Amino acid sequence: MESGILLSAAVSIAVIHTLIGVDHYVPFIALSKANNWTIRKTVYVVLLCGFGHVLGSVILGFAGVALSAGVTSLVDIEDKRGTVAAYVLIAFGLIYTIYGIKKALKNKTHTHTEQDGQTIIHTHLNNDAEHRHNTKKTGSVFWGLFIFFVLGPCEPLIPLLMYPAATMNIFMLVLVTVSFSVITIGVMLLMTLLGIKGFQLLKINRLERYAHALAGSAILLCGLSVLLLPI
Repeated sequence: MESGILLSAAVSIAVIHTLIGVDHYVPFIALSKANNWTIRKTVYVVLLCGFGHVLGSVILGFAGVALSAGVTSLVDIEDKRGTVAAYVLIAFGLIYTIYGIKKALKNKTHTHTEQDGQTIIHTHLNNDAEHRHNTKKTGSVFWGLFIFFVLGPCEPLIPLLMYPAATMNIFMLVLVTVSFSVITIGVMLLMTLLGIKGFQLLKINRLERYAHALAGSAILLCGLSVLLLPI
């Protein structure tokens, strides 16, 4: 009976925790749209970052159980990790916003009239530089996200699930941990894909020039929400 309740709690907490924490999916949506990632690439990035996100708390939780550490000390460690992660996301969002603003200013449009009276609209794109730096930028974006998610703790996992499960048996500890982890990553992926689909339906082509700046701003706001709000 108790095991069933704890397992149900693991699933429920994973869903609620991920949905409330917009930092679990908004950065993926924003960066996927700004960089025109394929769905396959987006899924790949979400899965890797999601795995890194839960892994840190899982390792800490198992270490705490094995060493009979007090749950309070582990919660303190998770809180400190969360603060560091928030600052990482804020810095990442700020840097990406600045990059997006520079890119938008560089890709200015202007019009001129041909001899036949036809008005032509041009967008100045530095295509050569774009190709040279595209791979480097993609790698930097991924590592920025990955570092944030590795540092970012799954706050409810250790005190609410792993330690209560550890009082039962090792099988329950593993089952609860795996269930929470799989559901968390699954909801991250689901919300990301739903968000991307929503943007596709909106078709906001006029804002495409500012996509990177808007993505950076969204990430910056997520970082501030993590730091300032209890989510």
